[in-house]
Amino acid sequence: MSTGWVIDHPAHARLLAPIMRELSKPNDVIIACERHEVREMLEHGDGHLPRRRTVWVPRPVGKGRFRKAWKRSRVSKKALKSVNKVVSVGAPIELRVAPRKARRIYITDTEINHTAHKLAKPTDVIIPTHFIDSLASPLMKKKCEFHRIDGLHGHVHLHPHMRPMSVCQPPKVLVRRLIGNGIHDSEEITSIPEDWLEGIDVTNADENQYEHNPWDLTTIISQMNGVITQSVTLASEAVLLGVPALLVSKARRGFLDRLVNDGYPLFIAKEADESILAAWLAGLHLTDALEEPDWPNTRSELINLIKD
Repeated sequence: MSTGWVIDHPAHARLLAPIMRELSKPNDVIIACERHEVREMLEHGDGHLPRRRTVWVPRPVGKGRFRKAWKRSRVSKKALKSVNKVVSVGAPIELRVAPRKARRIYITDTEINHTAHKLAKPTDVIIPTHFIDSLASPLMKKKCEFHRIDGLHGHVHLHPHMRPMSVCQPPKVLVRRLIGNGIHDSEEITSIPEDWLEGIDVTNADENQYEHNPWDLTTIISQMNGVITQSVTLASEAVLLGVPALLVSKARRGFLDRLVNDGYPLFIAKEADESILAAWLAGLHLTDALEEPDWPNTRSELINLIKD
């Protein structure tokens, strides 16, 4: 019995790492997307990801994306020809080319990833309880088995109560900007105004420009007083760690709604709204008053769904 693990994004490496440490076997294979941050995650994966045979495939975006998708399908089909199971986080190609008798598990928390949802051919779909079904109609119409887990993907690989209890002067803030070449980035990304960064001590962690061990990024976040980011994933991870996050994005996700409703310190600016900036700045000084919700046992739920 062997499994193919698809790592298409650095966040997928973080999500799958504890699952693979629990379930992965020596004869498994990793299908890894050829993008800078994914390569950094795997190259620095000792102690996080088990070492497995790794096959690199292109990212089918931008110019020549159809040719890249075709090449990826051929490479992945060959690499997965002997597996009994494929685990993919939002990446559809490997689920299409996996052996017909293999169990094909599709994990997602991104409702609007319509292209991937449409192309995927899963036997099992794992989505969170807060998933907004109406935004993901191509997926919800699939003839497969649906499983719902309680919690965010960050609940799988993060640990609570890591934030600093005092605010530095000036406040220490991690800033992450995205390149913006993802499938749905163009409709969601909003620029972070440069004057919003005045008067704070900035640590940059922009996409493809973070110079340190990528596995240490969440530890660095936990040492910050705040986060400003265009990344919905990073924003969710920050607030789960109790660090106030200012998300500058037009994105809509069920997990963003859940974080806000649960009282996490998430501030969302869909445009350059100074009032939201002011609310986030005030929130930097209120973390000691946060009443954090109970931490769901999402990791165990996910492991139990994936294991044979």
